[in-house]
Amino acid sequence: MLRFTATAEDLLRSRFALSPAFELCGLLRRLSGRDAALPADWAVRLGPGFTRLRAETSLDAVLALQTSRAGVNFVAPPPRGLTQTWADDLAAVRATPIAVARAEIDAVLREQPVRDPRVGELLASDRVVDVVADALDRAWNELLAPDWPQLRAVCERDVVHRVGVIGERGWKEAIEGLEGGLVWQGQHLSVPLRAPHEDVSLAGEGLLLVPSVLIWPGLAAFHEQPWPKALIYRARGTSVLWERATPDPDALAALATLLGRSRARLLVELGVPASTSQLARSLAMAPGGVGDHLAVLRATGLLVRARSGRSVLYRRTALGDALVAGATPVGPSRQVPAAREAQA
Repeated sequence: MLRFTATAEDLLRSRFALSPAFELCGLLRRLSGRDAALPADWAVRLGPGFTRLRAETSLDAVLALQTSRAGVNFVAPPPRGLTQTWADDLAAVRATPIAVARAEIDAVLREQPVRDPRVGELLASDRVVDVVADALDRAWNELLAPDWPQLRAVCERDVVHRVGVIGERGWKEAIEGLEGGLVWQGQHLSVPLRAPHEDVSLAGEGLLLVPSVLIWPGLAAFHEQPWPKALIYRARGTSVLWERATPDPDALAALATLLGRSRARLLVELGVPASTSQLARSLAMAPGGVGDHLAVLRATGLLVRARSGRSVLYRRTALGDALVAGATPVGPSRQVPAAREAQA
């Protein structure tokens, strides 16, 4: 059990952030079998590339730093804010002092020694930070970058929702509403992790709250020096992303004929509420065009909109759901696989 102690000043300094690096490590853990399996279609699509990268790069050195509970912090350092990019994360990894990297690596190797001499040599090298960074960069560009806009949109929608909850009902309800059994009592936030009990003061620095798609299920936390304190939790809408079926081509073509291709894409995407900017980013469409199409879909009764915090979110109506349901039948292969708890 981990327990953060937070003052009023900590709440003022707490903020949300996104972490491409953490999502990448989550993907690698799942592909390697250390965490819950990916949905079948993702595993089939990404598995061959993952196997090839293990043969062509030093990715096995990265995997050796992932334990049954978590992994070294420097491969996915805490992000700084909502505009975090992979380039930001990669620069932070490369900037890790060798003394910090060596201490974290040694701690992991004491728990699970490396059997592959080649991997052991890489992890003992003075170049280990660059070796790990190079392998992560290849994995990002070849495995996760194409899907990142979609995953990012899910995380951004979660943040909009949480900010709205904070504004309406306060930090306690927003925090305890995160999946994972968090409890806020007085100045203490209890995080149920599989680790010895530890009390950690936020020391006026605040807490980073980081939604994640690939952590599911469970929680993770950064609480050791020299890293900022952070809590990573499962984003709302993750299940919808995993369960989303591939549209039947003929049915989707019929939907596009009825609505137009762009409006059909927007209607399918809005299984999870989203703002105009989030939709534009995830579908690579111009924000102005998205706004025009949303107005038409709303006028025809296929969408409704509501304010959440400072954002306006759109979602499908029952009529919109019925139209999309005809184009996206869910088969047995699309069910979310059974998953074990994955807490750091």
